Amino acid sequence: MTQQGLVLGVLEGDDIGHEVVPAAVLVASAAAERHGLRIEWRPMPVGRRALDTHGATLPAGTLETLAKMDGFVLGPIGHREYPKVPGAINPHPIMRKHFNLFANVRPTRSYPGIGCLYDDIDLVIVRENNEGFQPDRNVVAGSGEFRPSEDMTISVRVISRKGSERVARVALALARSRRKLLTVVHKNTVFKLGCGMFVEECLRAAKDFPDVAVNEVIVDTMAMRLVRDPQSFDVVVTTNMFGDILTDEAAGLVGGLGMAPGLCIGEGDFAMAQATHGSAPDIAGQGIANPYAMVDSTRMMLDWLGRRKGIAAAVAAAARMERGLTAALADAKARTGDIKGSGTTATFTRAVIGNL
Repeated sequence: MTQQGLVLGVLEGDDIGHEVVPAAVLVASAAAERHGLRIEWRPMPVGRRALDTHGATLPAGTLETLAKMDGFVLGPIGHREYPKVPGAINPHPIMRKHFNLFANVRPTRSYPGIGCLYDDIDLVIVRENNEGFQPDRNVVAGSGEFRPSEDMTISVRVISRKGSERVARVALALARSRRKLLTVVHKNTVFKLGCGMFVEECLRAAKDFPDVAVNEVIVDTMAMRLVRDPQSFDVVVTTNMFGDILTDEAAGLVGGLGMAPGLCIGEGDFAMAQATHGSAPDIAGQGIANPYAMVDSTRMMLDWLGRRKGIAAAVAAAARMERGLTAALADAKARTGDIKGSGTTATFTRAVIGNL
């Protein structure tokens, strides 16, 4: 790893991942070449194909190998369809936890002509990634969900001051670079201690960002307001499960999951490009999957790594990718059917590269 280049893992995942991840690599490589940025792509097995060839969806040594890189692209994971056998685990929560990728940054932006419910949406939801109700990442050992009797299941929600404060700081820094408005979403009217702690730490961290205006919205009200007045929001920070739900709702406003990029980051200089989930097995192999979300997730990773590591060529390549994406979305013949186009995965990818 040098100041002039990046080493990035490529994990295609499942189903349409085998189509959209290669598209993202092609676009990023083309943009990088135009700015003299060297990217060494290292493909690695993950998901169902890894289970069939290596006996595990997350083969031994994968995490150790990834740790030697600058980051990686992770395609959609179709873990619901995995067989019930040892080794068939959902790999991405393990990756988030292992690399301490506690902040999931998910932008939502509307583009003209693609079927958005509004034409002027531009917001980012920052979701806490490693705590909350999700039982696969909220405890060190065992599970945060258990069944003491046949008729009862108990789920444990974990909220910590450190976890709340660090994701708040990511969101506040992002808000400072945008329109200087942060919305804290919670439910402290009911979860008085858990959400109460989350709000406390967000407001405490906000004291170090006096130029950022901070307000609070209860999560059920937020769900309504996302539909009614999404333009009133800029950066939103919330807990794990609330963020998981709200980001899918936000994606629905601007064309669906194919328009929902994401980046997982932490305190170090390591990042995972992972679009909002959905492996879409019903359309896999047909060449019609929308690669926008995966391409834009990779763009976000290049931009973030470039800024963290002082690699100007990576920042410039990311900006070029953004211009190419915007231009390709304006071409109905290039874009895919889910966003009112008549094109394919391949035509959209070629259009982005052609517009770089």
